[in-house]
Amino acid sequence: MRDLSPLQKARLNYNPKLAGALVKGIKNVKISFSGATSAVKDENEIKELFKDVYGQPIASFSDKGESLSMLNKNVGVILSGGQAPGGHNVIAGLYDALKQANSSNKLYGFLGGPSGIIDSEYIEFNDEFINEYRNTGGFDIIGSGRTKLETEEQFEKTLATCNALNISAIVIIGGDDSNTNACMLAQWLKAKNTGIQVIGCPKTIDGDLKNSQIEISFGFDTAAKTYSELVGNIQRDANSAKKYWHFIKLMGRSATHVGLEVALQTQPNIALISEEVEAKKQSLKSIVDYITDVVVKRANAGKNFGVALIPEGLIEFIPEMKTMISALNDILASLEKESSFVNAQNEEKYSIISAKLDNESAGVFNSLPSLIKAQLLMDRDPHGNVQVSKIETEKLLIEMVKANLKQRSDFKGKFSEQAHFFGYEGRCAAPSNFDADYCYSLGYNAFALISAGLSGYLSCIKNLTEPAANWKAGGVPLTMMMNMEKRHGKMKPVIQKALVDLNGPVFKEFETNREKYALEDCYVYPGAIQYFGPAEVCDCTTLTLQLEQKVAVQC
Repeated sequence: MRDLSPLQKARLNYNPKLAGALVKGIKNVKISFSGATSAVKDENEIKELFKDVYGQPIASFSDKGESLSMLNKNVGVILSGGQAPGGHNVIAGLYDALKQANSSNKLYGFLGGPSGIIDSEYIEFNDEFINEYRNTGGFDIIGSGRTKLETEEQFEKTLATCNALNISAIVIIGGDDSNTNACMLAQWLKAKNTGIQVIGCPKTIDGDLKNSQIEISFGFDTAAKTYSELVGNIQRDANSAKKYWHFIKLMGRSATHVGLEVALQTQPNIALISEEVEAKKQSLKSIVDYITDVVVKRANAGKNFGVALIPEGLIEFIPEMKTMISALNDILASLEKESSFVNAQNEEKYSIISAKLDNESAGVFNSLPSLIKAQLLMDRDPHGNVQVSKIETEKLLIEMVKANLKQRSDFKGKFSEQAHFFGYEGRCAAPSNFDADYCYSLGYNAFALISAGLSGYLSCIKNLTEPAANWKAGGVPLTMMMNMEKRHGKMKPVIQKALVDLNGPVFKEFETNREKYALEDCYVYPGAIQYFGPAEVCDCTTLTLQLEQKVAVQC
């Protein structure tokens, strides 16, 4: 046993709650089905690509219906993509259900993500090993990776590994891309009549893997609460020192669910929502003007401090920036072998690039601080594109606001700034009670889907604003969530990402209060995640989920 803090020891002994239909044990679970399903979009293309797993019905578990089979089942599990709090509990729930069904069943964990099953690198779980990881954060139990399962060679090697270990089912724990790959693997294995099943589990702290059937992805609850604690701490400091503006970039590149949830929990003076920026076709200048206006109004009220939340993916949602970066990708590709450019000083490079951009994009590029221009010219990603995620957007906005304030005759205050980026702080936090319970149920439920003989399904637990005893367990066909999108120049099947709904109750709640947050000191200090105490504090889920489910907000 590793050295543990008192809190770690207490969390290891926490008994996660199961969804109602699963409480009586895996041998008492029964299954029923609804009608056939279709893809969310591009139905004909998805149906053609996934002929053998397309159109399956939604599955539901309860004490009524057909009994599950308790045959001998060796299962392999994979952690795929970025870390999210609760992943260890998914594996623990899967392991417990598997052993309850048949003590001779084996669970293999593939090391380092999908590459582990391709290269046959694995461990076999036992009670002693898995008990060290219950209710803990991180993915260190077997590690994770981003290898895609999509080629014939990879599928053949996966099959060989499964045959060698007598594995009859694979559980892939991941986000939208990982579960897209799970669907592709399920289709290939079904078409080859291998008898090997594939089940997915919905994971991502970004919160963008959700739809009519998946209410929330695991990890979002814990990450949002962790970031809210940190933002609340900074707001307390800002309101105490009364001399700094804090610009805080929050993880969430493709969607702003995290930023929106943290804004509702902490009520900062400014919170930018990428989806709103794109919908309103806001320019970089208009965003800077908006922030500057709030800074000036607060300064004129004697408040030379504040907090602004910046989404990680903001740059890619500003239409003019997206256009400029796209053009920049092409220009840098054409210049990468020209020694006169490669060996030039940065200022020279800026001039060369500016001359090659059209007038509008050149104007945007030239308006950027030198720090940001340099970041745009950093080493590109494996696809040859600018690494937008490495752009320090919070510092970009700080520099542009400072320049703007110098031009404002109505600004009589002071502007001192601090920049922060909260990302990795939330990915491996010890899971909240909600995520500990939800993840355990997802893993346990995944084995119920396996016992039902299903493949190409995503483990699904619903009714999540109710106590766990009222949660509803089942499975959703992965093809139901898929559409066709352009990836790296080609149309590919992918699970559709869920962006912030600007007409939905969560954004509307924020929009209604935004002006008040800006000028008044409405700061809320959520504090650390509560693990022990009254259920209405410890088991309360996110405001996002409560507002979406239209239940009375509990906390």
